[in-house]
Amino acid sequence: MDGQVTIVKCVVWDLDNTLWKGTLLEDGEVRLFDGLREVIEELDRRGILQSIASKNDHDHAWAKLEALGVAEYFLLPRIGWGPKSDSVREIAERLNFAHTTIAFIDDQPAERAEVTYHLPDVRTYDAGQASALPDLPEFSPPASTVDSRRRREMYRAGFERDAARTEYAGPDEDFLRSLQLVMTIGKAGEEELTRVEELTLRTSQMNATGVHYSDAALRALLADPAHEVLVVTMSDRFGTHGAVGIVLLEKLAEVWHLKLLATSCRVVSWGAGATILNWLCDQAARGGVHVVADFRRTDRNRMMEIAYRFAGFSEQDCGCRSAITHAPEIEGTERLHLEPARQPASSTVTVIAEDIEGPAART
Repeated sequence: MDGQVTIVKCVVWDLDNTLWKGTLLEDGEVRLFDGLREVIEELDRRGILQSIASKNDHDHAWAKLEALGVAEYFLLPRIGWGPKSDSVREIAERLNFAHTTIAFIDDQPAERAEVTYHLPDVRTYDAGQASALPDLPEFSPPASTVDSRRRREMYRAGFERDAARTEYAGPDEDFLRSLQLVMTIGKAGEEELTRVEELTLRTSQMNATGVHYSDAALRALLADPAHEVLVVTMSDRFGTHGAVGIVLLEKLAEVWHLKLLATSCRVVSWGAGATILNWLCDQAARGGVHVVADFRRTDRNRMMEIAYRFAGFSEQDCGCRSAITHAPEIEGTERLHLEPARQPASSTVTVIAEDIEGPAART
């Protein structure tokens, strides 16, 4: 949408005379500029990650950040003597963030110009603007979710998880079991709604239809006893993945209509989509109903189609489809059919979920 502000997802801070007053190697004793601790904490609460690109001795500078009580807020610090554009580029690549979502703040015009020259999409700020960052629109996400408030911890756990996978020499399935993965599937509540809407909007590779459900639409479904709005969260021995999936399900007498299944791309390798479908198919088999799933091909969701096919969904024509009369078909949407059978529990993920209640009669 024209005029829409691109939100900053990571702020990369310089240290000397930017984050703290003074030059560490010359002055020895430095202190945070007044008000910057509160700025760091506020950006963190908003889910904006923070890192460092500083020309300093790494061990000395990091020890000072620890002594000042702010080291925990900074991921992937790059403290050394190379060009700061290299540091900023490495941070963006490691986070897999577009340069347009990265901000760099430094007191030196020459350092800002060097970053701008090599990384023109990165937004740069003078150190004098530091205290005002939370007031700028690009640092003000439209909503604060449960996951955004713990985004830093989730990314740190992700780095530890990736390192463990790199070091693991055994089969992938054994590694997944070693993670002690737990998936929780439950009814969405007030606190999860914003994250659920975000998943319908931002998830593309593992989104069965690409349809965005607004907050108002989700609230209407929540109020309808014939619908289930389920949110999926995952965790493992390293920490939480947060909310990773959404299931929108209409329960009719003979068939369950799966209007949307979407999962976060970051849990694809853990088999999240297959695990959700396995659980849902088992629930439908218990309830004695068929399942019809909406699927609309996009240029990015081939993996979701594979998950549906692997679970047994097909174009089979079945009379149960005629029961779906309240949901208009979206152009380009197929309705895939499944006559479910009981499914064994996952060998790599422990699923915690309440049974789906029987079909609700419409009046």
